[in-house]
Amino acid sequence: MARNDVVEDDSDVAVEPYRDQSPGDDAEDPSAQSSAARIHVRSQAMDGDDSLTPTRSHDEFLLPSRRWRWIPVPVERVARAVGDWVRGPHPPHIQKINPFLPRLQEAPVNIINRCFPKRSQKTWLLVVFYLCWIITFIAILHKSAFAGDVRGYGTPSSISCTASFWSNNNGCGLNGNDCRPFDNATFAFRCPAGCSRTMVLNPRAVGAQEVNYRPFVIGGGLPNDHRDVNPVYRGDSFICGSAIHAGVISNKAGGCAALGLVGERDDYPGTKSHGISSIPFDTTFPLSYSFIPDTASQCKDLRWPLLAVSVTFTTILSLCTSSPSVFFSSVFVGLFFHVGLGSDPPSLTDYYSIVSVVLGRFLPAAFVAFAIYRYCVRRQLTGLTAHVEKTVLWLGGCWVGALNNYTFDHIPIQRLTGHDLNQQPGAKVALVIIVVALLVIALGQVWFLRLEGRLPRYLVIYVIFAITLALFVAIPGLNLRIHHYILALLLLPGTAMQTRPALLYQGILVGLFINGIARWGFDSILQTPAALLGDAQLGSKLPNITAVGAPLVGLDNITFTWPTPPYPYDGMSVLVNDVERYRGYIAEGPNTFTWEKANDHLDNGNGDDDSDNRTATSRPTYFRFGYMRGSSSADYTKAGTWQPDGSWTEMHSGPSR
Repeated sequence: MARNDVVEDDSDVAVEPYRDQSPGDDAEDPSAQSSAARIHVRSQAMDGDDSLTPTRSHDEFLLPSRRWRWIPVPVERVARAVGDWVRGPHPPHIQKINPFLPRLQEAPVNIINRCFPKRSQKTWLLVVFYLCWIITFIAILHKSAFAGDVRGYGTPSSISCTASFWSNNNGCGLNGNDCRPFDNATFAFRCPAGCSRTMVLNPRAVGAQEVNYRPFVIGGGLPNDHRDVNPVYRGDSFICGSAIHAGVISNKAGGCAALGLVGERDDYPGTKSHGISSIPFDTTFPLSYSFIPDTASQCKDLRWPLLAVSVTFTTILSLCTSSPSVFFSSVFVGLFFHVGLGSDPPSLTDYYSIVSVVLGRFLPAAFVAFAIYRYCVRRQLTGLTAHVEKTVLWLGGCWVGALNNYTFDHIPIQRLTGHDLNQQPGAKVALVIIVVALLVIALGQVWFLRLEGRLPRYLVIYVIFAITLALFVAIPGLNLRIHHYILALLLLPGTAMQTRPALLYQGILVGLFINGIARWGFDSILQTPAALLGDAQLGSKLPNITAVGAPLVGLDNITFTWPTPPYPYDGMSVLVNDVERYRGYIAEGPNTFTWEKANDHLDNGNGDDDSDNRTATSRPTYFRFGYMRGSSSADYTKAGTWQPDGSWTEMHSGPSR
């Protein structure tokens, strides 16, 4: 054996028990040792060599000098054991996928290498492939977005799934004058596919009802006293949802048609048709519409044929290339424009504006995508020969994330805010399930990062993320909102390894990033409370209509009295049957508002008082009250009801919108 070889024998190790000494003890006893345990190792001479070579045992490495004497030895030992575990094995075990049936998975790449051995040949082949993809995509997209004509009504206007003729609450002004005309007008429209799933995300009042998390379609039934040829819908109903309910267009392919404004109606029966349950409303409303027969054209939203084209080309590319850069850049660009122009475009009526917006979002997204590739994707895909598994797991997951409006949107969490979680049914349960699933996935990823010896640096990264988010939460006046593109960026670093689960996770996260930016843009991680609320209840003060006295009910009229609005409000708005009929600004003293049954009907602007439809005396009348501050209204009360028999039903407590 070599001269400096040492054999350690536990029987030859003498350990003197640890004795903690104060600085004063050390000063009195110069020969005293440090507070660390004294460990003596005797080494026997080997092969006739009697020289002693001191060595350090494992315990000595554990407690080298006791520089932090206030830490108990067991705690330090546990801490060092945890540190050793976090650092992982030495040498690290780099993960690499060994493909199933390798010859089959590598066959497309090998065929291309044999047929096109030169790099220049592969480059031209890729250019031709791109041209075929672009030409096919544009041809289908043009037919989907621009082709079609409603006979007799011209080129239809593209509208979103939430388009309507009437704004909520007092958005149409006093007596609805800002939303005229009420009748004698037609409108040709084009709806995208999938509008039956579009719903209101905040409570919205319809008379005495409160509607939430359902399609906003009011009416559509055939009332007993109006046997209309076509169903009639209240003017604030979503046009596309109503068209699906009426059977004019299909939810799967969208479509084009024309409608006509038919003015006031005094009853809107609810019914279920074509998968949508409409909302009933049993009194008057000044603006209504119905769909003109035989105007449905052959125009369709061809997002599903477009999806088939994009999936086919991305699959071919994934199977036939081994270059991570070519694969990722091609898939990212293809999916970005597919989402922005086809499957989930921004809510704009002009398609040229949609193209402009998507192009404006693409350039900054491409810079972020480069960072994603450089630090996450390249490490995972370099050297990967399992092209079929890459296609199924990474590309398939990417499509699942990119089609978020058809996949994860079915989860009952529309926005990750406390307001939505409290009011949406099933949101809290869904959030718990998601958190548990993410925790299980995170533990698996932590294990693989440890095996590769990269866990310490990633722990540092995520600690920085956590501290940054905590600082954002602490900023007063702003609320933290984790958009799904931000969630993808936070989780992507933990997928930078070559394992099958990581392939799937990374693909889904890249798809979520693509969908988030192409559809919504780089929305801020910090938003004001007003931006988060949207059309939700503001939590403002509500008028107390009974503070001065109960309403005075006459034979054909009712009078309300209220005190001076509190600061900072300077006025009052009154909605009658969901239409603003009074807006007054008062300095001081009690104020009154009188409503007569004869006022339930609005002049349609053509001198026709629609007297044949005046049956309001047999209908209830709904009143809601809200403070004004300048031209802006606060929350309204829930509806109080003046019944047909002349009795008054007090409104329930709480706000409405």
